[in-house]
Amino acid sequence: MDVLSDLGAGFATVATPGPLLAMLLGVFVGSLVGALPGIGPVGAMAVLLPLSFSLDPVGGLLMITGIFLGSQYGGSTASILMNVPGESSSVVTAIDGHEMTKRGRAGAALAVAAIGSFVAGTLAIVLLTLAAGPVSDLALSFAAPEFLALTVFALFVLSRLSGGSFSATMVAAALGLMLATVGVDETSGGVRYTVGVESLISGVEITPVAVGLFGVAELMLLVEQRGTVPRLPTVRLRELYPTRAEMRRALPAMGRGSVLGFLFGLVPGPGAAVATYASYMLERRVSRHRHEFGHGAVEGVAGPESANNGSAGGSLVPLLVLGVPFAAPTALLLAGFTIHGAIPGPLFIEQEPELFWGLVAGMFLANVALLVLNLPLVGLFTSLLRIPRDILVALILLVAAVGTYAARNSIVDVGWMVAMGVLGYGMVKLGLSRAALMLAFVVAPLMERSLLQTITLSQDDPGYILGRPLAVTLLVLAVAALAAPAFLRRRRGRVAERLDQLADS
Repeated sequence: MDVLSDLGAGFATVATPGPLLAMLLGVFVGSLVGALPGIGPVGAMAVLLPLSFSLDPVGGLLMITGIFLGSQYGGSTASILMNVPGESSSVVTAIDGHEMTKRGRAGAALAVAAIGSFVAGTLAIVLLTLAAGPVSDLALSFAAPEFLALTVFALFVLSRLSGGSFSATMVAAALGLMLATVGVDETSGGVRYTVGVESLISGVEITPVAVGLFGVAELMLLVEQRGTVPRLPTVRLRELYPTRAEMRRALPAMGRGSVLGFLFGLVPGPGAAVATYASYMLERRVSRHRHEFGHGAVEGVAGPESANNGSAGGSLVPLLVLGVPFAAPTALLLAGFTIHGAIPGPLFIEQEPELFWGLVAGMFLANVALLVLNLPLVGLFTSLLRIPRDILVALILLVAAVGTYAARNSIVDVGWMVAMGVLGYGMVKLGLSRAALMLAFVVAPLMERSLLQTITLSQDDPGYILGRPLAVTLLVLAVAALAAPAFLRRRRGRVAERLDQLADS
């Protein structure tokens, strides 16, 4: 009953003109920019983050969250209509979604994607609401050693899930940690790593790092793809109705994908991309229409798209309750929270109940808005895809530069934005993980503070942390994540060797 009353108070907070308009604007603009091929949720959030700076905390955070949810959905539009995924988690949706387009069922595919996103987003928020209290109670037992172990766990697990080698991911994470230590040391008050440049005394702000690393870098990658988008199919509103048979097949897939996505969102790494692949494989295994997969199976759209949005909801649990982002989109969300003076973590629900429950209520409304807006406005989104990329890139870059400058009225931040854009572009070309750099940059203050506090509490006793079961568990899991790939490779080698022996005999 307390949850229902708290949620009612959250709806009362949101149901005022300012926060409501901020949320709707975030959903609309997030869907619009997220539909652009190559931008994706992270790039959309990075570019649009400065738009929220002039709002109060509730309105600003609702706009950022709306951008997050809207951009997660937007990628499906280009995937289904053009077979050009807006981001990695839309790759699987494109397999059967574009086949449905070629068969004249583009409207049904877009409708199934929208309904699946709504079902997954709503279920994920319900699970977030139910899980937040118990997980927050558990997190209250965290002290400095546990937070230190949690940040190490997040970085090490991400290194195994980011798709690159461990050494490459650690190089990216080290760059993030180095950037975060520039400026004044909060503990001693000393100035570090400024190399005599006065403007570096205040440190490197999170806004230019986020906007440059993802937004500007993505624009640079887009510039490499010259020209305009090919002719798109026209989708009329009356065509956005799946048949009864399609919905009977899609609804169970939506439920399975929603739960699977939420669970993948709870763990560090690119949960949305992994969840969509897992959902697709699951649907192929359980479907009675396996022969249609790859040729326009409606389950191949409903399951992965639901998993994508379910993962977005699941990823908010560690962010809001533990204060640690496990993926690049939630790292950018944490940047927005920090800018607006909100500190997610174990005490967030207790200290900021109005803000927390306002966010939960806002996410419920954002999911409804996504369903109501995206179907009628699909024509607008597709027309945006016809704009020449050069014009589009110039407009988005202008918004990013003005927003970054306005955050602190500092031209130095614009310089950092450009530098981070070049760095992000180079990291893509070298195969380095930008998500690892961003995650390390965001958690570095917590990691450094926890390390210093742990050293103080231990009183020079090396075995102190061994008396903290939760911290030891997290560190063991981190080591297991590092050792698992080598163990699996060795295991596969032994199996292959055994099979060769059996074949020879």
